[in-house]
Amino acid sequence: MSGKDGAMKYAGLLVMPAGFFLTVGAILLFPVSAERTAFVLCGLAVEVMGVVVSVRGHMELRSENR
Repeated sequence: MSGKDGAMKYAGLLVMPAGFFLTVGAILLFPVSAERTAFVLCGLAVEVMGVVVSVRGHMELRSENR
């Protein structure tokens, strides 16, 4: 495993909880408003980006094994 592949997997795994806590924090701290909705959507987007980066790290690793 090269350094880039490992770094991508770990970066994705670190970004997912950050998005989760951003979403939960927005729900707990903001009253129901447009700002709360925007922060929740941003948190969900961060989680999706974490999943994509993590999956891409695994896919590149699998393609090197062939």
